[in-house]
Amino acid sequence: MSSPLDGVRVLDFSRVLAGPYCTMMLGDMGAEVIKVEDPSKGDDTRAWGPPFQGTESAYFLSVNRNKKSITLNLKAPSGLAVAKRLAARAHIMVENFRPGTMDRLGLGYEALRAVNPRLVYCSVSGFGQTGPQRERPGYDAMMQGEGGLMSLTGFPDGPPTKVGISIADLVAGLFAVQGILLALRVADQTGAGQWVDLSLLEGRWAC
Repeated sequence: MSSPLDGVRVLDFSRVLAGPYCTMMLGDMGAEVIKVEDPSKGDDTRAWGPPFQGTESAYFLSVNRNKKSITLNLKAPSGLAVAKRLAARAHIMVENFRPGTMDRLGLGYEALRAVNPRLVYCSVSGFGQTGPQRERPGYDAMMQGEGGLMSLTGFPDGPPTKVGISIADLVAGLFAVQGILLALRVADQTGAGQWVDLSLLEGRWAC
């Protein structure tokens, strides 16, 4: 039996949770997902634990199933060249670096659109790609506080309290999947890709 995304290739530069959760779901739908990691340490979550499954972090395994893996030094010309060749053959690319980072590396949307006009390029960041807070790093707990979610949990008259799970990350990942699939549909119809811009703060507001 075929899967909905059979034949679709995803290049995954993301790490930790929102981006990997998004690409994991794309992989569950049948896409080929190639996860690109830093050769010095890999995804940060490889070291997060306990619990561990043997020597592997259970956290890492929980959001990185159905993926292939490669390490690339994106600051080295050879690593960058491989990344560009992979992007030229991909249908979807997902990254969650701080805004501007991929541009500085030569892997921004405009640079990759020039070599792959059909590419659906998804960026997940704390506060989005535009606006006065675009360069601030963003983490789930910060988004729960900034977005007001912590004021709705905990005990009456008590301090703000974090939701037990990383809800802003997970909802942002779900939004990313939705945006990517819509953009992929447009690319199939028109031959033109799109840039999908998701923020963790938007994920919190939808909670």
